[in-house]
Amino acid sequence: MARRIRARALARGQGPGDIAQEIHEQCGPLFGTSRVKAHRLAHGVALSDIVAQVKALYEVDGKPAPRLGETLLSAYESGYKRPGPEYLHYLCAVYRVEPDALDYQSPCICGRGHAVRHGVASVPQPRPERPAAQDPDALVGAIVPRAGERPWVTVNDMRGPDRADGPLTIDVGEEDIVLRRTLLQLLAGAGVALDGQFLGAVDNLRRKMDDTLVGATVSPTMLDQWEETTYGYGRQYQATPSLRMLCDVLLDFSEVRRMCDKRQPVELQERLCRIAAQLSGLSGLIMINLGDHRLARSFFRTARTAADETGDRQLRAWVTVRESLVPMYYGDPREALHLARKAQDLAGRTPGVAGAMAPAVEARALGMLAMRGRGDAAPSARRALVRGRSVFDQLSKADTSDLVYGFTDRQMAFYEGDTFTSLGDHKHGDEVLSHALTLYSPTDRVDLTLVRLDRAMCKFHAGNPDAALAAGQEAILELPSDHRSDILVHRARQIGAAVSAKHGDSPALKDFYEALAGPWVTSPTQESPSVPPAEQV
Repeated sequence: MARRIRARALARGQGPGDIAQEIHEQCGPLFGTSRVKAHRLAHGVALSDIVAQVKALYEVDGKPAPRLGETLLSAYESGYKRPGPEYLHYLCAVYRVEPDALDYQSPCICGRGHAVRHGVASVPQPRPERPAAQDPDALVGAIVPRAGERPWVTVNDMRGPDRADGPLTIDVGEEDIVLRRTLLQLLAGAGVALDGQFLGAVDNLRRKMDDTLVGATVSPTMLDQWEETTYGYGRQYQATPSLRMLCDVLLDFSEVRRMCDKRQPVELQERLCRIAAQLSGLSGLIMINLGDHRLARSFFRTARTAADETGDRQLRAWVTVRESLVPMYYGDPREALHLARKAQDLAGRTPGVAGAMAPAVEARALGMLAMRGRGDAAPSARRALVRGRSVFDQLSKADTSDLVYGFTDRQMAFYEGDTFTSLGDHKHGDEVLSHALTLYSPTDRVDLTLVRLDRAMCKFHAGNPDAALAAGQEAILELPSDHRSDILVHRARQIGAAVSAKHGDSPALKDFYEALAGPWVTSPTQESPSVPPAEQV
């Protein structure tokens, strides 16, 4: 639509500013097209062209190349992020408009106008070696004064929006107090129920991270320690009760947020954003376990914001493939399929964790669709498993040894067995799941229990409902009460729902539900569906 609007406007002799306005007015209500994106579409260029133009201006000004990339520029266009003062200046220079034309109300830091009036930029004429383009449709190539002539400070001296009045002092917030109190209660062995105050503190903390990601000094040694701590959570994830793990992760997440609130050197800021993305993604996984898919999605959204700051496509792919588990367990497998394929696109051809996990998630989602009667899903699921296994075999040992930030052989076996079970090949599925059981450690409680529950479903598909109920009940009751998270109990109830739908109520089914009526860790913000969709993280 934007292309057609631009073509007609050019035929009428309109300039880029008028074209951008028309694109925003027509495409905004339909597609949410922002003003900054409308200006790029008005010029008829791709994201890479704008990035190249900004980098060229930096080069001409004698400045180091900026870290602006297509990912960050796309985040500006989608409204997920706001450009800092320097990037905003260069975007205004490229499009020859003032900040308000891009929907940013703050004035440009250069103190000069950028807008084109009657084909002439309202800035001093460029030097002879930097001729200005005469065509008003062309991108600006020479309207930024050289570094020595600028009356404004460099990016390392600037503070982001809302920080103009001086440094911001952040004390320990109420969120930390709530988390520490909950953690102390857990350590004391007291029963803790998730309530509105706790979940409010969790979400407030995540929102604060969103607010401060754009906003820094921290030593490399400190970052080394934080990175080690973050990866340590990957090793503890299965063995630690979900609520206890959430408290630990979020307390560290809060510390990282405080460090993010100050502008850091570029190389340190990237590492800090990577840690923030990983901790936020891990928090999303824990919220899936606790049954709160709304907060899970919110944490993955924060993780995407942080990952965009790093420019690392593999990290973005990891966040996306982990996010795909939310709709697969609590929503539509078609959305999970879409996110899994998006993660594969982000991962590209370089073998990596997301490149192996995403096809496996795709296979599981297709298996669920096959159970719902989609005829072409079964062969597609088998092909996806082959692709996933092919990439998995190329992973390094470090990538296959972490249950959270990597993708292990036992997880791969689980995904294969789950897919075969969904496709109705319960005999093959049970064989693969039995092999997966031998790979898991006794402390991998979440995955280990879910593999056992999947084997119980194999017994159901083999025509033995009583054995399925007994196996499911045993898998849950062998767990300590603080490990009986919502995702596990829901999966067990799914077995009972399948038995009830095919064989009707029975004394064994009644005993099964009574056994599941004991305590487990769950989130009060979610209603338990009659056929719970949760499976495995």
